[in-house]
Amino acid sequence: MSSLLDDVLAALAAHQPLDSAEAASIEAFTQHVADVIARGADPFDQATDPVHITGSAIVVGSRGTVLLHHRRLDMWLQPGGHIDPGETPWAAARREAIEETGLDLDLHEGRVELVHVDVHPGGRGHTHLDLRYLMSGDDADPSPPEGESQQVHWFDWPSAIERAGDPRLAALLGHLATRFDR
Repeated sequence: MSSLLDDVLAALAAHQPLDSAEAASIEAFTQHVADVIARGADPFDQATDPVHITGSAIVVGSRGTVLLHHRRLDMWLQPGGHIDPGETPWAAARREAIEETGLDLDLHEGRVELVHVDVHPGGRGHTHLDLRYLMSGDDADPSPPEGESQQVHWFDWPSAIERAGDPRLAALLGHLATRFDR
């Protein structure tokens, strides 16, 4: 097993689930990773197995949090996506969020902070083992490049919770609102 996978699994074991849905995702994540490895595939590489780890960013700032309207799914979600070769999940979350929002983002308080785990169906029959990391953004307005969803906005916490297209994301945002909505 790779050092990166060891680090991810250790962070997963140390992570306190928000609720029973996240606890079930953590259990499923661990089992899926074991199954992918048993098939001889790389759990970080979408090309080697339809079940793979992805990284998402929960972007926070003085304006609240950032959500984007996912065109294919027709719902408001956090930015994120697939991991490139040699990339960590938190670096992928940051890169994808920057690409999708046009914002200048960094790890919140300069450290890797896993805030949520969610296992869900992805496109093309894939299963995404999504690790969600906290990122800080400045107060700039999002400016997504052409080809990305143009519906990317800062939302105050109550509006983000209401708008979130997934109940597990809404639960996470509700939890984070108690920490950041001052």
